[in-house]
Amino acid sequence: MSRILIIEDEEEIADLEKDYLELSDFEVEIQNTGDGGLEAALHREFDLVVLDLMLPGMDGFEVCKRIREEKNIPIIMVSAKKDDIDKIRGLGLGADDYMTKPFSPSELVARVKAHMARYDRLVGTAAKPHNDIVEIRGIRIDKTARRVYVDGEEKAFTTKEFDLLTFLAEHPNHVFTKEELFREIWNMDSIGDIATVTVHIKKIREKIEYDTAKPQYIETIWGVGYRFKI
Repeated sequence: MSRILIIEDEEEIADLEKDYLELSDFEVEIQNTGDGGLEAALHREFDLVVLDLMLPGMDGFEVCKRIREEKNIPIIMVSAKKDDIDKIRGLGLGADDYMTKPFSPSELVARVKAHMARYDRLVGTAAKPHNDIVEIRGIRIDKTARRVYVDGEEKAFTTKEFDLLTFLAEHPNHVFTKEELFREIWNMDSIGDIATVTVHIKKIREKIEYDTAKPQYIETIWGVGYRFKI
């Protein structure tokens, strides 16, 4: 049974999320503080973390950063804040998704299932005994080991950054809209929220491009989306 950690200080919300997730056969633990949530996330085994942004003690940004330094499990950040800057910051620190309160518990369950399914597929892929390599103009993507090298130097990628880069590199010269990329990588409809894609493209460019103002790999097609040039 998959185990979910909810880090949420509003007990009614946490209990409601827990009830819905348990109805979908997840095992759920709740922590009500940032410090307690981080301790649980780092020292116990969970398959996904639902992380509130505003927490007593350590805030969700710092918790996310600290978890991501040690673990690669999916993190869904939730917050009552609607500002794009908070969303961008959370995604930049390694969160895989960002949900704005209020949201329906059923939507949370759907997103948890989507992220869990994708993560399970990635783990299964990583267990394959052969290397699956994508190489384009100085970029080497090892799909089995989930490692990226730029001119021989290894670069650290989050789960979704790796998935997005790999998908684009495997479909060179094809223009994808932000909605298509969100649906493909996050395995769900964008629901009008495509800032996630923009943030991840920016983070990827910072790691693979020589000059992010004049990208040589991931090109913006204004009014349409992005493509990986060869």
